[in-house]
Formats: sequence, C-alpha cells, structure tokens
Amino acid sequence: MKKMTPQMLAGLSDRTKLVYAGREPSEQFGFVNTPIYRGSTVLAPTMKELLDRSNRFVYGTIGTPTSEALENAWSAISGAEGTVCVPSGLSAVSVALMSCLKAGDHLLITDSVYRPTREFANGVLKRFGVETTYFDPMIGAGIEALMRPNTTAIFTEAPGSQTFEIQDIPALAAIAHGHGATLLMDNTWATPFFFPPHEMGVDLAIEAGTKYLSGHSDLLLGMVSANERSWKALRETYLQSGLCAGPEDMFLALRGMRSMLLRLKEQEKAGLEMAHWLKARPEVDKVLHPALPDCPGHDIWKRDFKGSSGLFSIVLKPFSQTAVAAMLDDLALFGMGYSWGGYESLIIPFDPRSYRSATSWNPAGPALRIQIGLEDTEDLKRDLDAGFARLRAKG
Repeated sequence: MKKMTPQMLAGLSDRTKLVYAGREPSEQFGFVNTPIYRGSTVLAPTMKELLDRSNRFVYGTIGTPTSEALENAWSAISGAEGTVCVPSGLSAVSVALMSCLKAGDHLLITDSVYRPTREFANGVLKRFGVETTYFDPMIGAGIEALMRPNTTAIFTEAPGSQTFEIQDIPALAAIAHGHGATLLMDNTWATPFFFPPHEMGVDLAIEAGTKYLSGHSDLLLGMVSANERSWKALRETYLQSGLCAGPEDMFLALRGMRSMLLRLKEQEKAGLEMAHWLKARPEVDKVLHPALPDCPGHDIWKRDFKGSSGLFSIVLKPFSQTAVAAMLDDLALFGMGYSWGGYESLIIPFDPRSYRSATSWNPAGPALRIQIGLEDTEDLKRDLDAGFARLRAKG
C-alpha cells in the first residue's frame, strides 16, 4: 500500500480523509489502527540523543505514537498547523486561553458561552490578572467599540451554548486581527466538517472530543487546533502545563473518528426532522435551531456553515416546574445528562438568566436542550408525545 503523504491527504474528500488521516500501518507492523501506547519512559540509545532530545519520542507527556496519530489526523481535518490533545473540553478551553493571555490583558467573551468557560474566566483568569468583558453574541463588527489597547483575545462559540445564537465569525476575525488580537472559537457543535474554523479566520479552534468525535459517550477529551500564527505559543503552553490526554481516550477517539462524519450527517438529518416536528407542537413556543429561519443568526449560518448537528433547544409555553418534571422523569428514550454527541438522545432543562451579564434571556416558558441520537425518529416522537401529555396534565 502506498504511503499517504500530507499532500495526498489534503486532496481527498472529508469522508475519505477520515479513513486515512493519522494512521500509518507500515509503522505498526501492518496493523490498520495505531494501538494504545502507554508509558512515561522512552529509552534513548545514546547519551547524545538523550541530551539532544533528538528522538521522535522523548517522554510520555510530550507525545506517543497514539497522540501523534490523533493530533496529525485532527490537524488534517481542521486545516490546522498543529493540534494538541488534552483531558477534556474544558482543559482545551483553558490551555487555549492561557496560550494567548498574560496578566494585564483584556479578554472579550461571548455572553452565550459554555458556562464552565465563563467560570474559568471569572475564576482562574481573574486571579491571574486578566479582565474579561462579555459581549452580545450578535454584535458582529460592532465589537470594534469594545476593543481596548490591551484586548488580546476574543473568545467565540457558534452557535451559542444552550441558546444557539450564530456569531459572525469572519467579522469578528477581521476586528481581532486588525488589533493584533487572537480569535478563539469553541467549534464543538459544528465540528470542522460543518464549519472549517481556520479557513474562516479562527486562530485557535477548540473541540470537545467527548462529543461527536467519540460518538459513544465513553471518553473525555479536548483538542485545540492552531493556525501558523498561534501554533508555537499553543504547543509551548501545552508542554509547560502537562495537560496530556490519556492513551485509552485518544485511541477511542481515533476509532470513533473513522465513522464521525457518517454519524454526524445522520444526526443532522434526524435533528432537523425532530426540530420541525417540535416546532409544530402546541406546547412549544420556539425552537432554537440554527437551520431554522427564525433562529438568531440563521442568515450567517446559511452563509458560513455547511450543516448542523443533532443538538438544539426548545422554549416551552408557560408551564410549571412540576409539569416539566412530570414530562421528563418518565421519558423512556431521552436520558437526562450533561453531555451530547453520543448515539443516545438526551434532554435537560436550562436557564441562563442567573449568569448572563451582557444580554437578557426572557423566554416565554421553561427551556429544554435536546440531543438527538441514532434512534428511529418515530420512536423518539412517540416518547416525547407521551411526555407532552404528562406536561399538559400537570399544567
């Protein structure tokens, strides 16, 4: 079999690229998959090579064949200069931010950001002398008014966590780069297949591999991919922090990656079907799905994105918490849990009013975030239909 070069890989379609990225059977005695390499110590054959650190692998925290395979694969998929793998999505957020911030810097973060990202900024970054300002996710080029001489980074997330506003990433990139700032984006919802981050001006793209890359709800992993401008600082911060992912999780991510696009497209299709079905329900006031015309930022989504995933939210009409609990507690197919991207459907209530600071959230009724898995959609509709009956009965 001919050795796959980066140039050959770049010319392949996404579907084919996923089969071949990050693996080299000739280096693994012909085995198709790169195996799990566990270990800390890597022996050097000579003192010179030990001191020069000239070997391909030097120590377990710096890299293994397993981590190299996943990093190379994700860089190829993302169009990145390089990628680092860390133990969780939040670790990816933290190492990315630390790579471009220092004491005295000013950071801008979308008000619709993943709540643990907000807590990291308000906690750790504040203690280390970084000031954070939150901005309206729909601000677009208007963010120019919030830039200061010490604004070093803008953190975006599209769509927004829970409320699904789509941000104008190219506009934000232009403002950031015009001021010499770094643009970061949490791209977990779309993945590089539906939104190529670096092509769109993102310097540091964050992905929770726990979600769609895994696909099976059985690992914790984060990745940060960087363009040439930000790669050196990211790699240095990663090495200095020791935030290396576990070998088993990286192996599972490599295995899940091969079918990722097929799963993503199936869940996109099912998610859209369920979103339209829910929009017609009398109990539902609003469906927050970027592919629907009335979702905030839909026109931007249509312009910049290649697809949508299986995660979205709904706002119910006014119902009591008791009624919502009656609906959710007895669902048979929708579990309640704080993740998504797996093969199983999930549903959770949410209310960001207590922590949003730059924008207001005033829904008509309770809000639910929904992850559509790989079940038959007719079965999911029957399960929710029974749940809606319980909701109406409790009022």
